[in-house]
Amino acid sequence: MSYQDYLPTNWIRHRKDDDHPLVALRKEVDSLFDDFGNGFFNGATEMNVRSNVSETDAEFCVTAELPGMTEADVDVSIAGDRIIIKGEKKSEKDEESDEKGRHFHRIERMSGAFQRMMTLPFVIDADTVEAVVKDGILTVTIPKPPETVAGSKKIKVAHGK
Repeated sequence: MSYQDYLPTNWIRHRKDDDHPLVALRKEVDSLFDDFGNGFFNGATEMNVRSNVSETDAEFCVTAELPGMTEADVDVSIAGDRIIIKGEKKSEKDEESDEKGRHFHRIERMSGAFQRMMTLPFVIDADTVEAVVKDGILTVTIPKPPETVAGSKKIKVAHGK
């Protein structure tokens, strides 16, 4: 018998019945901690958007996960050196009123308004920015200004004597 057999989580691990009250409680507590870093205390109405920012010699690229959203649901704007991505995803409760007789017992999919603001190291020319939504992924391509691209020069490093 190992020391892990004495842990309360293992007392119910071998049960086949997932409806056991301790299993349900464990799942709820796990869910609470999963949500802790995702704005749990910010309120349930705010949706978190996961994004990546990458860079090449010529451009920056911002990609954001927006599952179930179309280009009509998203607003991308530029203010100086900042890019602002805003939008709102309709909640399941709002969709319930669209279809009579449908009642939800559990709603886990995220919904609500969101806003992300990112600052770049140069003033953005809004006329050159491209934004595309495809398969729930927003891709914003921001070309670097010519003076930023041309201002970079590789210096050869020599071995000292």
